[in-house]
Amino acid sequence: MSIDHRPVDSSWLADLRSSLAEDFATQTARLRELTELSADTGDPSEAHHQAALLSATRRNIEHITGALGRISEGTYGACEKCQKPIPAERLEVLPHARFCVPCQEKHNR
Repeated sequence: MSIDHRPVDSSWLADLRSSLAEDFATQTARLRELTELSADTGDPSEAHHQAALLSATRRNIEHITGALGRISEGTYGACEKCQKPIPAERLEVLPHARFCVPCQEKHNR
């Protein structure tokens, strides 16, 4: 489903796609590095820290992939819950946002 009233213009969207692609490459390299460094040091706190970094990096990659997919599908900028446009200000701060603020608050509950 395509949104009719995009809160962003096409040049901003092209710049965003490029930025997200760069972020994807950075996060993928980080994941590769973290995976290679995942040798057990015997320190439980280090293992916990490493697991947290891996999890956060994977989550970042999922967010970036989702945003790139929505751009390709033409649904970027539409709330997945109510289908209303997500304000451009929110997308600038949180480019992977899937929901408008009211729907995000409901989703978090």
